[in-house]
Amino acid sequence: MARKIGIDLGTANVLVYVKGKGIVLSEPSVVALSTRDGRVRAVGAEAMAMLGREPESIEVVRPMRNGVIADYVVTEEMLRHFIGRAAGRFRFSRPEVMICIPAGVTSVEMRAVRYAALEAGAGKAYLIREPLAAAIGANIPIAQPSGNLVIDIGGGTTEVAVISLNDIVVSTSVRVGGNRFDEAIAAYIKRKYNLLIGERTAEAVKIEIGSALPLDKPLVTQVRGRDQVTGLPRTIQVDSNEITEAIQEPLEAIINAVRAVLVETPPELSSDIIDKGMVMTGGGSMLRRINDLLTDVTGVPCYVADQPASCVAIGTGLALENLDVLYDSLSGLDLT
Repeated sequence: MARKIGIDLGTANVLVYVKGKGIVLSEPSVVALSTRDGRVRAVGAEAMAMLGREPESIEVVRPMRNGVIADYVVTEEMLRHFIGRAAGRFRFSRPEVMICIPAGVTSVEMRAVRYAALEAGAGKAYLIREPLAAAIGANIPIAQPSGNLVIDIGGGTTEVAVISLNDIVVSTSVRVGGNRFDEAIAAYIKRKYNLLIGERTAEAVKIEIGSALPLDKPLVTQVRGRDQVTGLPRTIQVDSNEITEAIQEPLEAIINAVRAVLVETPPELSSDIIDKGMVMTGGGSMLRRINDLLTDVTGVPCYVADQPASCVAIGTGLALENLDVLYDSLSGLDLT
């Protein structure tokens, strides 16, 4: 039998779920290329270790941007690498693969993802919308005639959707996610302290002290970078309240997306959502107090799912195991 593989092909990370094994891979969606001949030098964590430290002979790229393919050839090579590792070296048939896509992608972007998977070694390739996969992975009972609101904050996009009877009723997708938080932090530190920091440093600051709301007892960390004036290395100290201030713009975009979906939700489903609350998934939902912020601005309780960063990958794999149940939801994405 062909191995069944679910892939969360994210802007920041790729997670791979294999039937019977769970999540077997979780690595950054980063590829290192030779600038001389375009050959792939490293993929995933190995390539991420080179980011910001590479010589002229190596270029480190992110082939996914805002949840969609930005570089088709490099994405195909990255998928080939991850599918090969997940399927095993000695396999007698090409694996069946399910890949999640943002709810708002175009048919051209869908075809690009599907064909990249087929070219990378998949025997069959199916697509599932990200909010639906997130809901399945978070163990939300989506088969019931009842409204469930899911907020999935990934690296490049935030997906907000109301789901009922195994399908999406109302949804929106904004190209704001964890990467925009990182960019906002780097821009704030550059503006306030004249200190240039890299992408990885900004992400580390976000994880260490980032918060969507001010904390009673602010967290503090040291940030190292290059002084814009002298050009020399310098260390500064920042606290969590400064980071809260830095990320206000991307947070506002996420709040507006949630409000837009709530406004469009049919009244009966709105009643269900008030009773159940909203569920958050994705790596971005691990930002401190982001669920409290959304509860405050919408008046609807908001909870973070268990293992939020893994929900989409788990849901993608489970969907592949239940194709018959989800056939109507997925049929519109079959662009053969």
